[in-house]
Amino acid sequence: MAAVFCGVSARPVHAADDAVALRAFAKAQRAAPSAARLPRAAFLLESTTTSVALSPDGSQLAWLHQNGRSREVWSRPLAGNGAPRRLLGNTSARDIAWTRDSRWLLLQSPREMFALAARGQSGSGIVVTLGGQAGRQVIAVDGSQDAAVLAIEQSGMTAQGTPGAWSLQRIDVQGRRTPLWRDRQRIIDAATDAQGRLLWLQLVDGAAQVLYRFENGRPRAVLRCENLHRCGLLTAMPDGGAWLRGDIDGDLTRLQALSPDGHPRDVQGDPREVADVDEVIFDPATNRPRFIAYRSAVPVLQALDAADAAPLAALKAKLPGRDLDLQVAPGTWLVEERGSTLQGRRWHLFDPRTRTLAFLFEDAPTFARDGKPATHVPAAAVANVLPMSWRASDGMHLHGFLTLPPGRDAATLPLVVNVHGGPWNHWRPEFRAVTQMLANRGYAVFEPDPRSSTGYGRAYVMGAGSDFGNGRVQQDIVEGTRWLLANGIGDANRVGITGASFGGYSTLLGVTFQPELFKVGAAMVPPPDFGWVLRWILRNPEALQLGNVVPMRDWARMMGVDPADATTMARLHAQSPLANATRMRRPLLIAAGGEDQRVGIAGVIEYAARLKLAGSDASLLVDADAGHSNREPIAREAWLFELEHIFHAHLGGAAPQPPDGEIRAYLRKGLRMAGRDFSRFSAAPAR
Repeated sequence: MAAVFCGVSARPVHAADDAVALRAFAKAQRAAPSAARLPRAAFLLESTTTSVALSPDGSQLAWLHQNGRSREVWSRPLAGNGAPRRLLGNTSARDIAWTRDSRWLLLQSPREMFALAARGQSGSGIVVTLGGQAGRQVIAVDGSQDAAVLAIEQSGMTAQGTPGAWSLQRIDVQGRRTPLWRDRQRIIDAATDAQGRLLWLQLVDGAAQVLYRFENGRPRAVLRCENLHRCGLLTAMPDGGAWLRGDIDGDLTRLQALSPDGHPRDVQGDPREVADVDEVIFDPATNRPRFIAYRSAVPVLQALDAADAAPLAALKAKLPGRDLDLQVAPGTWLVEERGSTLQGRRWHLFDPRTRTLAFLFEDAPTFARDGKPATHVPAAAVANVLPMSWRASDGMHLHGFLTLPPGRDAATLPLVVNVHGGPWNHWRPEFRAVTQMLANRGYAVFEPDPRSSTGYGRAYVMGAGSDFGNGRVQQDIVEGTRWLLANGIGDANRVGITGASFGGYSTLLGVTFQPELFKVGAAMVPPPDFGWVLRWILRNPEALQLGNVVPMRDWARMMGVDPADATTMARLHAQSPLANATRMRRPLLIAAGGEDQRVGIAGVIEYAARLKLAGSDASLLVDADAGHSNREPIAREAWLFELEHIFHAHLGGAAPQPPDGEIRAYLRKGLRMAGRDFSRFSAAPAR
């Protein structure tokens, strides 16, 4: 299989190139027309079309549509411009997929998978319940069967008090179960051959992942992935091998072909040698990989076959600079269009033979919190985003994004640093409400991906070791901020910092240990002690459901943050915002959730109490019903107002529109501690 790069070539990266690109971007944005100021609610509109699926035979399209509080299922035939029809008036499903025979729609919610007849046949109903004590999950649509899925579940505790066995089952749309394998070790993935026989099985063995190949019904271990090397099973190959997304014997994940005897071979990786593989797109008929995508800073989509190269180049020319996701069927590609400057998503059908692109739909106008019709941020008002790089003081090349408001001199702007959560996560090339709202209010926004961020390879994500206090990760963020200031981005006397989860923790670190740089902070759901929150997660069953393949204790140990290592935990505590609360002398806003199962509210309240005793100008807002993520419209708009309010007061950005009665009531109810900036909104007397 010949990989086609479609014009992307690898090149060495030099620090001078970074500065030149930065200055050129700032110059171009200064020359652009200024954007009109938009209401906060405009930045918070979300997708009304939440999942779209093209049937494997290319004859039908189906999607989920949010209509007020109801989520509907719609479909339409693609031949003859058939009219859309609503199949279901309300569902809790978050994802939609087709069975191999294109006759059934599979609707998956956190609690169940439901089969919906798409062509008039009877028998719609629940295929399998999900979650619960068995931890049951669907891992794939079974490509060897007309209408079935592969599911994993764990039985309950044994009489001796040990965890029960794991089982792999095939479940058809009528709910009939066929056991495929049972094991004492955790099953995490599997693949069948064309006849439906179990061919590949992936298990967890201690802190390693092991791939087994079945021969005559018996498993044989052929590949062991240790020390957090990645070897994600994608699907079986016709010759009995397997396709993997892995980094065996390397740093970045690549598409790898695993031979039947367990030897991996690189097929394709990022030709720029920057990013991990984000997605591999397979042909549903041949099970052959057709396209490969990378989405760390710059979205890159490559064709893996020469026959797809020219059509893909034509598609990119029609949608330049966009992040494109594809579903392929005979003669038709479903194209999902996303981007840093595109609020929501758009969908198209593309004919690879005629190179014609037909617009399907985009997120329809939705309703704002007050029930009035609202529309998306117009393209002319969206601030442009630069994927950027800088050198850390130890020479490591780091990545991130810079957003500048149009029509402004970047050197005179207040600068806000927005740090992502995780920290094992990364900013993607997509529209972000907080960033775009701040840019619309006249702020430059820096979104760093410090080391420990995902998407840039194994060395990048593991490069922090255990230095998560006032150490290497925070230093990366500080050095990136100072590099921007030195290159004419932002006013050094007007720099703020914000973020959620780990980004909130970084915010607390910034206003505590770098007050000469960060003049104000706004932290959402922040752990005030990184070591403490790791121990909390390990003893909290709900918080443990974080998607780790190997046991989290082993994972944390290999990542360098072993909660059982007393020396590491003591150092993290000594460098924590909690232990240094008396040093925090900058204005600070903290928002937390009373039902947060990842960052316990008790620790946040203790930190706020220490700040109050120290006489700090800090405010604490607690939404008693919220968890680690709060998607309620009133909470999201209130947070944008809070950011506008505190950054205007201390960085001089645009003054916010006064909050309406509902937001005032939300603040009055939630403010447990009100500093000078929020005392007027508090029900309690001002300090």
